[in-house]
Amino acid sequence: MPENKNNKIIVRPPVVVVMGHIDHGKSTLLDYIRETTITENETGGITQGISAYEVMHRDENGQDKKITFIDTPGHEAFSKMRERGAEIADIAILVVSAEDGVKIQTIEAWKTIVESKIPCIVAINKIDKEDANIEKTKKELAENEIYLENYGGTIPFVEISAKVGTGVNDLLSLILILTEMENLTGDSDLPASGFVIEANLDSRRGIMATLLIKNGSIKKGMTVVAEDTICSTRLIENFLGKMIGEASFSSPIRVIGFDKMPRAGAQFKTFQKKGDAIKYIENWQEEKNVEKSKNTKGKNKETNKTIKKIIPIILKADVSGSIEAIEKEIDKIKNKITNEVNSENVEFKIVAKGVGPISESDIKGISSGADTLVIGFNVKIDKSALEVAEKRGINITFFEIIYKMTEWLEKQMEERRPKIETMETTGRAKIIRAFSRTKERQIVGGKVAEGQINLNSAVRIIRREFEIGRAKIVNLEKNKTKTSEVAEGAEFGMMVESKIEIVAGDIVESFAVTQK
Repeated sequence: MPENKNNKIIVRPPVVVVMGHIDHGKSTLLDYIRETTITENETGGITQGISAYEVMHRDENGQDKKITFIDTPGHEAFSKMRERGAEIADIAILVVSAEDGVKIQTIEAWKTIVESKIPCIVAINKIDKEDANIEKTKKELAENEIYLENYGGTIPFVEISAKVGTGVNDLLSLILILTEMENLTGDSDLPASGFVIEANLDSRRGIMATLLIKNGSIKKGMTVVAEDTICSTRLIENFLGKMIGEASFSSPIRVIGFDKMPRAGAQFKTFQKKGDAIKYIENWQEEKNVEKSKNTKGKNKETNKTIKKIIPIILKADVSGSIEAIEKEIDKIKNKITNEVNSENVEFKIVAKGVGPISESDIKGISSGADTLVIGFNVKIDKSALEVAEKRGINITFFEIIYKMTEWLEKQMEERRPKIETMETTGRAKIIRAFSRTKERQIVGGKVAEGQINLNSAVRIIRREFEIGRAKIVNLEKNKTKTSEVAEGAEFGMMVESKIEIVAGDIVESFAVTQK
């Protein structure tokens, strides 16, 4: 942080991340606190974006104190977004349902909190439900090394009902007590710095990003830089979407007008002079190129190559965090198929991705009949793009819930992967005598050594342990009576279709071909 001669270091509001398993009540808790209905507006009741909100709560001295909340998705595909939320926050709330107990994402969220080394409060939710079992939930938490106060540990907890509000005021008061203990401070005189929470493309206003200020202040006329993206702060909105002229630490804001999409999770800095901002970007790019050069050394020595069928994907989503989550799901599908199928397999490759509606330029690069999958996640398609797609016979698939998209992708991968034919021997017989032969057909007699020989089955003709040709059984007899099969140990006569002449001493093997 740059030095400032006129330091104004003061107590700053806490940034609180709300984490936990899907459907354990994270969004419902925030809804109650903010007296809004975010959950009802979420597709399928699942939060699929990261959002930040400011609320006011009166402390024990009667003073109104500000708290910033970050809501993170619970579905496992959004783990990177959860990690980002924990990195940015000062305090974590782990929401656990008293009805369902500890689940997979509960453990994942806890691990993220521990790795981030931030203090945590456990909120045992849904205590109003008939099937709620608070003691069982505490026991399950302890079994997973989450030790609550008065239950073998020091982690503070509150029993709440996010739906009706029971215990929520106690939770907010506990956050303020923990904030005081953490001694969170900030310097309002410094240029603002913090993190990019989310970024998206608005068709009317351009690229905009949600930023969380961790220190300093931002004003109109300053320049924001996040890695190699830049934006002038002519348009700043607060979390309610209202235009503001300035903001300070712990505030979530939206800045509009970035030159390209900033990476969600990237650190941002602000500068009074645009020239200083450009110089910062140049330095960042230089360091990135040096790092890239180091990482690529020696990679050309790789010789292990696996031939795979590549299925291209063009992906458009509502926000960059959704793209990140979808990329993770695609990696999981690839690994799952690779582990299950011990053969040449298929691989998805995202050839183009972006935030915003599917445009004509997204479709124009795809040739007719191509194997490309075009996916829209929580986005629409431009009319011109739809016309081009229909003309070229290109299918576009839209999704609003990530696990529905995952199920569809798994099906697509299974259908499109190269199938490997495997040959399984079903019977083996030795030819004892060869009889009459025409150009395409021959009558032979033999004895089944293994398995069974079936009518209409294909057979391999083996001579001196080498396959010399193939044939098809068109007639099969046992004791001069027509039959559909001859079992092991029995003698038979048969007519085969074959271009190869079969002689006494040859082996014929019947087989079945399966695809895996």
